Amino acid sequence: MKWKNCFVGDFVEAGHADIQTGPFGTQLKASDYVSDGTPVINVRNIGFGNLRLDKLEYVAEETTDRLAVHLLRESDIVFGRKGAVDRHLFVAKEQENWMQGSDCIRLRFETEEVCPRFVSYAFLRNEHQKWMLTQSGNKATMASLNQDIIKRIPLHLPSRHEQEAIVAVLSAYDSLIENNLRRMKLLEDSARLLYREWFVRLRFPGHEHTRITNDVPEGWEREMLSELTDYLSRGITPHYDDEAEGIVINQKCIRNGRLDLSHTRHQSKEFAPVRQVQVGDVLVNSTGEGTLGRVAQVKAPISFCTVDTHVTIVRPKPGLGMHYFGMAVMDWEPKFTTMGRGATNQTELSRTAIGETKILIPTHTLAQEFESYVGPIYSQITNLIEQNHKLKTARDLLLPKLMSGEIAV
Repeated sequence: MKWKNCFVGDFVEAGHADIQTGPFGTQLKASDYVSDGTPVINVRNIGFGNLRLDKLEYVAEETTDRLAVHLLRESDIVFGRKGAVDRHLFVAKEQENWMQGSDCIRLRFETEEVCPRFVSYAFLRNEHQKWMLTQSGNKATMASLNQDIIKRIPLHLPSRHEQEAIVAVLSAYDSLIENNLRRMKLLEDSARLLYREWFVRLRFPGHEHTRITNDVPEGWEREMLSELTDYLSRGITPHYDDEAEGIVINQKCIRNGRLDLSHTRHQSKEFAPVRQVQVGDVLVNSTGEGTLGRVAQVKAPISFCTVDTHVTIVRPKPGLGMHYFGMAVMDWEPKFTTMGRGATNQTELSRTAIGETKILIPTHTLAQEFESYVGPIYSQITNLIEQNHKLKTARDLLLPKLMSGEIAV
């Protein structure tokens, strides 16, 4: 069957789609936010088709009743109005009746001709994302999205049956990826619980017979990171080159205690071997607001990779338990986020401040026992990360071919 070329606006004009801008600032004020209630989707919560839970905010029931027109339904598509206009959220069943924030625009299809999930996958193509940035861009200001631009979004649609068949293929990959993410979280939680039981609550093997003075068990020490590291330094100023073999980790790569290499950029600048990231390195975001203080650890080898000047490498000395060291430094993340110094948007977490941070160092025997438990856990996590990388690569290769009709289903 021949595919149909049309625009989002065609469906809006026919009454088969609706676009709703988020509530004005006068309707949704800072004072309306509460500690618990209905979640509000703001631009920072919008990923590439998925939800980001960073700093999720909430409003009370009386606010949702007053602003009911802004409540979301399953299969809605939500865009950010400012900044990352190339991203969108496809609203899952779990997010139904959440509220769109003031900095969002919602697209809702109400016709059997369109499968909203198919459209969401179409919005993941590089071609579409570049189009959105071009249409919304302005050299003088931040990229800005409005209803008129959304109406001009071009659509290339097969029959509803074919749309659903394509969605079935792509969503099978996404389901496997999500399942692996859930398994990774369970594994990470188990390792974290063991760490907290032994090294925070101090209920480690043999604790019943160990004297504890000032929260330090006998035979343990509190030591500064500067004394425990072989290398503690910021990264390089990269020379970006999409054709280069080398990659550079930036602050976007460090989120929720994990290292996400999908945000790395290729670069060609040579750097000293000591700046090559190594297994066991702890990476700390060290400049700016919002991302300052985030921590992640390198758990697997990464070829030709370093960090940029906004990230600090904290490399443990040989003999320290790698996973214990990573968790101990990660425990400082909430404090690191408050330790920056400098003007707004120029806040710096200095190498000295990181180096003066003290962590508890257990006996060598206990540290090795801990590693024997959590090492296999993180090996499983590394395998799942590699599986997800392969699944994403396969899906992303298929997506444009399916969306263009080059591959039939």
